[in-house]
Amino acid sequence: AIIKGTQSDFVITHLLKIKRKLRMSVKEITLDMAGSMKRIARRCFPVAVQVIDRFHVQKLAIEALQEIRIRHRWEAIEMENKALEEASDEQFVKTEVFENGDTRKQLLARSRYLLYKSCEKWTLSQRQRASILFSQYPDLEKAYGLTDGLRKIYNQDIPKSLAMTKLARWFNEVEESGFKSFSTLRKTITNHYRDILNYFDQRSTNAAAESFNAKIKNFRLQLRGVKDRTFFLFRLTQLFA
Repeated sequence: AIIKGTQSDFVITHLLKIKRKLRMSVKEITLDMAGSMKRIARRCFPVAVQVIDRFHVQKLAIEALQEIRIRHRWEAIEMENKALEEASDEQFVKTEVFENGDTRKQLLARSRYLLYKSCEKWTLSQRQRASILFSQYPDLEKAYGLTDGLRKIYNQDIPKSLAMTKLARWFNEVEESGFKSFSTLRKTITNHYRDILNYFDQRSTNAAAESFNAKIKNFRLQLRGVKDRTFFLFRLTQLFA
């Protein structure tokens, strides 16, 4: 069943219509870090173990990394603006160009997608761009290492006890880095520590549902909205079912 909206009271009302015996048979629930979702799970499925999906934790880490890249990009734009203001003739402004053909501003803009990937998945051009980026911005290399380190913890098939140890080491690296965005992420993980660690018991994830949801949003965006909901659902089933 699909329930419209995420207001906890509304969702709880509908889920409580399911027979108690069935609700008590649910052993595990994957969810995000929203308080409303945790309340719904606790109220309707009190026996189920709550597992915060790795997708949401890693997404925050990537956002922390991108925040640093964006800050540097704004600095590069400001440097370019100052150079233009100080130059008597725009044609005589000397633009810095790296060996791959990127200007500093382009380097920071075009590095966005490579920072989402593990280095093993970089193309040849992305490897070259990453090399230039990290030589110019060592803090971005360090922040990328933190993001990649968290990804590698999740990718290892390890017991919860070992994951706990590895996360503790990762926390130390975050603290030593001094990055405010990653410090905030560390606090967030600490606040949801038990439910995040529950992932390492069964390695449950709702990645398939997240992927399908992204496809629906993209499809709806292409249509610039939906008027006929029934026909929209029919088209979804024909395309994705």
